[in-house]
Amino acid sequence: MNDDTHEQGEALPEAARVLALLDASRQSLAALSAAVDLAASRQAELVALFVEDIDLLASAGFPFSREVGAQSGLSRPLSPEAVEASLARQVKRATQALAEAVAGRQVRHRFQVSRGRVASEALALAGPGDLLVLGKAGLSGQWGVRLGSTSRALILEAPCTVIIWDERLPTHRGPLRLMSPADPELPAASLAALEPLFDGVEALPAMDATTLERYLARARSGALLLHRPELARLAEQDPQLLGRIPVPIIVVP
Repeated sequence: MNDDTHEQGEALPEAARVLALLDASRQSLAALSAAVDLAASRQAELVALFVEDIDLLASAGFPFSREVGAQSGLSRPLSPEAVEASLARQVKRATQALAEAVAGRQVRHRFQVSRGRVASEALALAGPGDLLVLGKAGLSGQWGVRLGSTSRALILEAPCTVIIWDERLPTHRGPLRLMSPADPELPAASLAALEPLFDGVEALPAMDATTLERYLARARSGALLLHRPELARLAEQDPQLLGRIPVPIIVVP
């Protein structure tokens, strides 16, 4: 669902929006901080999207459904009413997190809640000129041989650049590492869009998954930029590589 509104006849500028996919996790909140920085520096609109997952709601309707407490480890029945209440709490926390993230910043922003499948809702919202920012943790568990559902759709099918943010390390400006033997140079506009987060460009030779992981093992700043065909090739070699790379990953079409 997309409730974006603009004046009639107004042309949207390229890369008009920064989209942040939110949930209640610390990973998505770290990604939100990066999204705010990008939106502020580019004078772009920030759209924070929270999707109420209909698959989760549907699963709660089964009489045998149960949930396990993350802290207590206790199992208890899972009801549609409990899921609705949990989603309402998450929406409230996400709303507060957005307000805190943009406080004191000159950032056009809005919070959008939709109900559906996470990947479908995010893909329906995203346009070719947007930047889609995701929290990294949680994606690696879905990054299997078949590339899973939500992660596969968002990383490999989004019509725009996707930034997979890693919250495990403090944000430090560092080199934007490029690895694409077929197209080592990105358009200047693409690099400029990422400039607020990274400093300088480092061209890498073509590497296999094992060599790339070793090369980046001690990286503490900057990011890795991959074209989607390159990412797909690396994932075939090592389905869990994405989760072990210790810096943010930028995926471009």
